[in-house]
Amino acid sequence: MRSDDPIIGLDGCSVQCVHPEKVQLVLDATLLMDDLNRAAAMFKLLGDPTRARLLFALLEAGELCVCDLAAATGTQEATVSQSLRMLRASGVVTGRRQGRLVFYRLADAHVRMLLDLTREHIAHDVDGARGLAAVPADVRT
Repeated sequence: MRSDDPIIGLDGCSVQCVHPEKVQLVLDATLLMDDLNRAAAMFKLLGDPTRARLLFALLEAGELCVCDLAAATGTQEATVSQSLRMLRASGVVTGRRQGRLVFYRLADAHVRMLLDLTREHIAHDVDGARGLAAVPADVRT
């Protein structure tokens, strides 16, 4: 490497080269700004550990009231109620009234699938990290 060569990080392009077909493919599939904002809001909503804990509890149990959700997740009932209000307003969770109780569940199969895929991805990442740790350092290159 010559001293006047620019230093390029591993995630940069050392040769400026645009692939027009791939760029056009991305442009054709790009979401509208409103849809991008909705997607970002969904991930932000799911990005809170308390709300995530509640959603995974609903994924497992199917349907729970606020008291059960609080007990199952170790969360205060007031926090559960506030989180459920946000999740319900965003269409992620729905409720069913039975007398004085409201039982909450995931709104639809898309939410269940997103949570299932998330759990699967996390398990995959953990397994991959464990597998790498089991390989001797001199062999990992």
